[in-house]
Amino acid sequence: MKQILLLILLACSVQAAEKNIIFFITDDQSPTLGCYGDKIAVTPAIDSLAADGTVFLNAYATTASCAASRSVVMSGVHNHKNGMYGHSHHFHKFSSFHDVVSLSLPRVLANENYRTAQIGKYHVAPEEVYQFQTYLKGNARNALQMANKCESFIKEKSDKPFFLYFATEDPHRSGGENENFEGKLKPNLFGNKPNKASHTGVKEVFYKPEDVIVPPFLPDTKESRSELSEYYQSISRIDTGLARLVKILKEAGIYDKTLIVFTADHGMAFPGGKTTVFEGGLKVPFIVRNPYEKNRGVVSKALLSHVDITPSLLDFAGGLDSKINGPKKWVNPRDYWKGKEYAAKENRNGRKKFRSYQGKSWLPLLGNKDAEHHTAVHGSHTFHEIQMYYPMRSLRDKKYKIIWNIAHQLPYPFASDLWAASTWQAQLAKGKDAMYGLKTVDQYVNRPAFELYEMVKDPDEAKNLAASPEYAAVLKEYQAKLKAFQKEMEDPWIMKWSYE
Repeated sequence: MKQILLLILLACSVQAAEKNIIFFITDDQSPTLGCYGDKIAVTPAIDSLAADGTVFLNAYATTASCAASRSVVMSGVHNHKNGMYGHSHHFHKFSSFHDVVSLSLPRVLANENYRTAQIGKYHVAPEEVYQFQTYLKGNARNALQMANKCESFIKEKSDKPFFLYFATEDPHRSGGENENFEGKLKPNLFGNKPNKASHTGVKEVFYKPEDVIVPPFLPDTKESRSELSEYYQSISRIDTGLARLVKILKEAGIYDKTLIVFTADHGMAFPGGKTTVFEGGLKVPFIVRNPYEKNRGVVSKALLSHVDITPSLLDFAGGLDSKINGPKKWVNPRDYWKGKEYAAKENRNGRKKFRSYQGKSWLPLLGNKDAEHHTAVHGSHTFHEIQMYYPMRSLRDKKYKIIWNIAHQLPYPFASDLWAASTWQAQLAKGKDAMYGLKTVDQYVNRPAFELYEMVKDPDEAKNLAASPEYAAVLKEYQAKLKAFQKEMEDPWIMKWSYE
């Protein structure tokens, strides 16, 4: 009798955990993973997740800047509309409009009766807009430790499903330099411990500079290879965290009742990647394991955007109104902020309405390798750090990519950590005609108003066709497409077409 009662209780506890969500987001990572064809990366847990889910080969961030990107991830609208044009911390001080509270990912999932928790890097504002019910503390440089800190939340007995926002700080640049490197310009440690020490509990994977894969937008130098070897190590540490999360889910008997999404806020922290709208900046890993999808091990070429994440997760939770592409249980921001004096007289919306998402759910694509999604994806970058004003807009479909460098009269501004990177400094010291990847140092810093690339023939964005007479009609066509996107997505920088 006791055994029967125990089985009934176990069944009830498992049933209560239907449709859980773990959203795993890393910091400054390109698709440097085995499941994306990288033969060097040691990422068995991520590769296993991919083999049991859907891998999207053409997934893109909307901006290659941490805070601005995360605001898009957690709101489902572009950062030029949600108001978070750049970093939120310290003196940078950007934040989303208060009325984004009506679309915010943790808010709408809480409205669907989810337990919500966050651990690791947050980097959005204001906190009440992107508010979680539970904030877990963990070392964001040790994903294994972070996962252990989440165990009690995941295994908590509750009649509510859970949403866990799991954000590593790896493989962001940080932690000083590798002083053992033989050379004047030392590589950044990318969060790794000096002298090949290990983070607590982690079996670190060390890489040799001569073995790493140098992407085309970087120079193949001893400096870039040394930094890439540190970057790779940081990614392998992330993998241990995902492995531990999967083990915890299986121990709790809810692995097959939990959606797992793995992605990054944007591409790798190297000049040519982060803070650009080049492929190296916007292209990200994107893996989804839906336990309720029968078709597994699917590789999709569909175009995805980070602006799709919030509506997709809400769709999975059953809370997306497909007619208006917004929350079923929408809370009018006027009602929400009523009586809250600190927000009562502020500019809460930038004269925008926050009722519908600008992205769309990718849930129907899972398990279908031939399904299409967007015809084009868009980039919208304005700031990174407060001193880095350099607005860029881009549109990329399967044929062409157009980039509009709106402030092209200015030299391209560097993020402080990218300027200091040994990869960049080594080439800068050689002069403006030195090659930095497929461009010269001068071409990287001083950019034309428009760039046009034929992506089928030139996926590495080596040859700008914007000034070519034979592509004049194509340029005009894609300029019109870009302007139409800006109008549809309520981009204030659309006015630059008329006077600059």
